[in-house]
Amino acid sequence: MKSLGKRATGLRLERMRASPLYRVTDTGEGFRNVHPIQPGLRDSTERPSLGDFICADGRRTPGGPLPSVNPLDAWLKPTDTGLRATWLGHSTVMIEIDGLRVLTDPVWGKRASPSQLAGPKRFQPVPLALKGLPKLDAVVISHDHYDHLDMGTIKELVKLQSVPFITSLGVGAHLQAWGVPPERIIELDWWEHWQAPGAELRIHAAPSQHFSGRSLTDRNATLWSSIVIETPQHRVFFSGDTGLTSEYAAIRDRFGPFDLVMLEVGAFHPSWGDIHLGPENALKAYQLLGGGAFLPVHWGTFSLALHDWDQPAETLLELGPKQGAQLLMPRLGEAVEPAHGEAVTPWWRAADAPSAKRAKPAEPEDPSKMPKAMPWPLD
Repeated sequence: MKSLGKRATGLRLERMRASPLYRVTDTGEGFRNVHPIQPGLRDSTERPSLGDFICADGRRTPGGPLPSVNPLDAWLKPTDTGLRATWLGHSTVMIEIDGLRVLTDPVWGKRASPSQLAGPKRFQPVPLALKGLPKLDAVVISHDHYDHLDMGTIKELVKLQSVPFITSLGVGAHLQAWGVPPERIIELDWWEHWQAPGAELRIHAAPSQHFSGRSLTDRNATLWSSIVIETPQHRVFFSGDTGLTSEYAAIRDRFGPFDLVMLEVGAFHPSWGDIHLGPENALKAYQLLGGGAFLPVHWGTFSLALHDWDQPAETLLELGPKQGAQLLMPRLGEAVEPAHGEAVTPWWRAADAPSAKRAKPAEPEDPSKMPKAMPWPLD
């Protein structure tokens, strides 16, 4: 399957092997997390099975469509403050920063899966078509999991725009296999950066606590990163996927303070506590990073764990203000400026309101049709 991507070879592989994060042993080779798992993060006694995931009860998907807006009109207007963010679903965010546009982890596909016939299906389409995007200055890809790196999106995007792709070590092999010219691929190790030609924009790769892989045989063959997007006027932090790590304090010391912090809050489970944050640990990470406007991502789009689809948002709404978090929770496609400090309203509840147009009940996936190459956990 082409969607599985390609393994790195040649000079790309040599550069990966030169990274201090890469280990070669008698049993294999690949990238690794370098910091010990903090006590209490992972409960290995509660590991879910694939059957639990496929057949789980509960409110795994919204009862009706989520409120959304087309952002095109808003994007035509200049920002008041120089920094504007538009959440387009899951971890896909348009960042407008001092006249430049950076798109994070673009996924327009219907499923977070190697197959568009089976696997986690998105709740509803992205608020605008991929061809409707304005001219981009950079695309950022944190790691190679299907809910962050989608082959169909990349293949269409590379035809529509001559934009550079900034990503983690090794991920460029996938991009090149799908038609991205090598000169438009920039692969970074942690603490390395890319400087935009002719512009005061830098994009840095920073530590995270996660894993990678698009099949059962390539786990940790590519690197995973958090991302810092900065100009002389503004700084934005994007977590990608990660568990809680003390490296957030180091990121704060090197790059902070941040005007906008985007942290993953969904698709969590006790047995994945070392590789995903969830809302409570996201608030801890937020404090380590030194605050700023907090835009939660990695929720409200795919059902990738066993919790209720809106649990991350409801937990943040309850706990965030008590902990002094400046929450920024716009509707899908709603362009917001962090400096404006807009109040949060629980717009997501409209999807489950009695008056909402009810969606068809989700049909359980047939295990025999699930892609056999999908890694576990799914992201």
